[in-house]
Amino acid sequence: MTFCTFADKVIEFNTNLDFKENLPEGISIMNPFKEDKNILPLSSLFYKKFYDDTFPRHMILGINPGRFGAGVTGIPFTDTKRLIEKCGIEYTDKTTHELSSVFVYDVIDRWGGAHDFYKKFYINSICPLGFTATGKAGKEVNYNYYDSQELTDAVKDFIVACIQKQINFGIKTDVCFCFGKGKNEKFFKALNDEKNFFERIVALEHPRFVMQYRLKSKQVYIDKYLETFRQTEKKF
Repeated sequence: MTFCTFADKVIEFNTNLDFKENLPEGISIMNPFKEDKNILPLSSLFYKKFYDDTFPRHMILGINPGRFGAGVTGIPFTDTKRLIEKCGIEYTDKTTHELSSVFVYDVIDRWGGAHDFYKKFYINSICPLGFTATGKAGKEVNYNYYDSQELTDAVKDFIVACIQKQINFGIKTDVCFCFGKGKNEKFFKALNDEKNFFERIVALEHPRFVMQYRLKSKQVYIDKYLETFRQTEKKF
């Protein structure tokens, strides 16, 4: 039997990640693994560096990838600056800066660094592929899976299948963490009630919300994240 690590399973998942169903008019799918031949090898370096083992982990799920984080690196909540500076992975193409990535890596630094954090946690998004729409000025903008009911309905089966596949990587199911209160939390908890993926969903304010609207209280939210994640070391 072939030895298969957590990293191998993530890389296989990313390699085969595709959405072929119809989307609402004006909405486009963003699949970096299909659109840029460099992203799968780049993200695979990350997973082989931090996940090349068989340790079980808790999962953290955001909303869906953005254009300047996972849309460029293939790694959720990791822009190119954090990839180089915090993960020690070489990158020479365009530099990207994503507010959510800044906050997440501030939390990771406080935890003890990328190696220690990723040994215990695996991050992705409820919908692992992103979406874009044309904004008022004719510019392409990020679009969330819950921004229209039509889109939510179109991708629900895809979301369910992706979560189940990722649980099979070796994900602990006592608790799953959700980045994003409000619509993201509401959808995920309802879906979990229906599918029984996890015993418990714990939602935290989305990193972008903290950076955009609560920047002066950033340290308070970092402490909240750390205390919440440390619950995994306690008995619920």
